[in-house]
Amino acid sequence: MDVQKNGILEDKGARNMKKGKRRIWTWDFCFFFLIFLGLFFLGCTSSRGTSGDGYVRPSSSPHGQGKTPATQKPYRIHGKKYVPIANARGFIQQGVASWYGKKFHGRKTSNGETYNMYAMTAAHKTLPMGTWVLVENLENHRKIKVRVNDRGPFVRGRIIDLSYSGAKKLGMVGPGTAKVRIRALGQATAYAGGTRSPVEFRPVDYWKGNFTVQVGAFKEKANAQRYRQKLSRVYINAHIVVHEDYRGRFYRVRIGKFSNLSHAEKFSLSLMDKGFGQVFAVAE
Repeated sequence: MDVQKNGILEDKGARNMKKGKRRIWTWDFCFFFLIFLGLFFLGCTSSRGTSGDGYVRPSSSPHGQGKTPATQKPYRIHGKKYVPIANARGFIQQGVASWYGKKFHGRKTSNGETYNMYAMTAAHKTLPMGTWVLVENLENHRKIKVRVNDRGPFVRGRIIDLSYSGAKKLGMVGPGTAKVRIRALGQATAYAGGTRSPVEFRPVDYWKGNFTVQVGAFKEKANAQRYRQKLSRVYINAHIVVHEDYRGRFYRVRIGKFSNLSHAEKFSLSLMDKGFGQVFAVAE
């Protein structure tokens, strides 16, 4: 049956066609809107942001073989820049400790390890990875030793995030936080036989050691040897280091010998001024 609307005759088929178009437009809108929401929330979860207690970690980066660890590089969280210290000798800090447990259990830490809430580990914003620290609860005077293997906590006023076991031994699981004093001990060099608790330490110092400068990497050994021979006429300690990873075998050419990282880095800059390509200081 035809119906007159605004002076124009419309039959039932035309009206149904218009309704169908409106339905199609509505469903299209809903479809794209749902996709937008999905992408939005996916972006939020993948960037991770903060957890319920405000904990954030930089992306985990395992130590590169022969290089100064990636965890020693400056990083930014919430727009604030953090610069890991190269030497933990004499480091003492006082503030608030917190702890993290089940939510992060089994996830990767900033140094590439798997977080174990039952191990004696901790997160710190700037101490070198692998540093053992003595943590004293200033409220009950309990003390523990934990190893730094993560970055955090990024909450104002908090200086260290302890594993569940560490927090339990300090008596702060219930309260969630405690006033503490931490003192850097260094890297463990000896452990107690029964408990495997560290008893001797060596200061962590990324500035001192044996350093050289890498100037090239080759898939073909003959090419690396020719380059090393050419460089040996001008530079001391020209040598080749063999490296293997998932990409295959590489022959890395390095020159120079330094006992201080800053000197090796200055030498790298001077080489770049002379036209060398990508060169960088490495620890050996």
